[in-house]
Amino acid sequence: METNAIEIRGLTKRYKDFALEDLNLSLPAGCVLGLVGENGAGKSTTIRLIMDALERDSGTVKVLGVDNQSQAFLDVKGEIGVVLDETYVPEVITAKQMGKIMAGTFKNWDQAAYDGWLERFRLPRDKKFKDYSRGMTMKLGIAAALSHHAKLLLLDEATGGLDPMVREELLEVFADFAAQDGHAVLLSSHIVSDLERICDYIAFLHKGRLLLCEEKDVLLDRYGVLKCTREQLANIPQEAIHGKRVGNYGVEALVERGFMPRDAVVDRANLEDIILYLSKE
Repeated sequence: METNAIEIRGLTKRYKDFALEDLNLSLPAGCVLGLVGENGAGKSTTIRLIMDALERDSGTVKVLGVDNQSQAFLDVKGEIGVVLDETYVPEVITAKQMGKIMAGTFKNWDQAAYDGWLERFRLPRDKKFKDYSRGMTMKLGIAAALSHHAKLLLLDEATGGLDPMVREELLEVFADFAAQDGHAVLLSSHIVSDLERICDYIAFLHKGRLLLCEEKDVLLDRYGVLKCTREQLANIPQEAIHGKRVGNYGVEALVERGFMPRDAVVDRANLEDIILYLSKE
């Protein structure tokens, strides 16, 4: 029986000028879920609520089968690898010293695994953290997250601001991790192309509300981009249209393939098309 690594039901967190409202989503074990949305959509808030690092207003969160407000969650935390957009490490700490700190933090700390990741990521052991580039910083956080036998990775903009070659390397690492038995990854990002490449599920947050949470392949099969005239668009069922761009020479619209006439020419939509049109709608 397939289990969920994360189950969120009715999760709400309100601030003065922003609210994450009634969030419901699940991440099945063995999968990668991409949490996509613009800056300020609520992605980082969601990850902090999953770790119970923020006080919620309502709702429940289960992580690896355990309520994250229960006493049992303290034991489960060691099975979660977390990499935040901002890595909070003292500037004078080196990778070697960080390994010693982590060994005192996680009972399942695997020094040999950590040394292996430092070598694979070509990270200097004695260079101070303040002299690291952003790419090196994220790699160090990921090396630590992967070195205490985690079953779940929570990654907040872990590929943001990195050059394409580094992103390619890290996406491969995340995909390999999720392929291991009982593992799962939640990857938040505004780089939609990264999510399209490795994610099994896509959750789209927009202004604190979940607009969709669906299997990626189902989304790509469901939607297409129709190029036509305004007159032709007027003959398409309104329930099939999920956003449009009107130009001087015609119209482009995101449509549901299942509602389209047989003779309509509908191009394949990529994930970025779907996200952009739905956010405009």
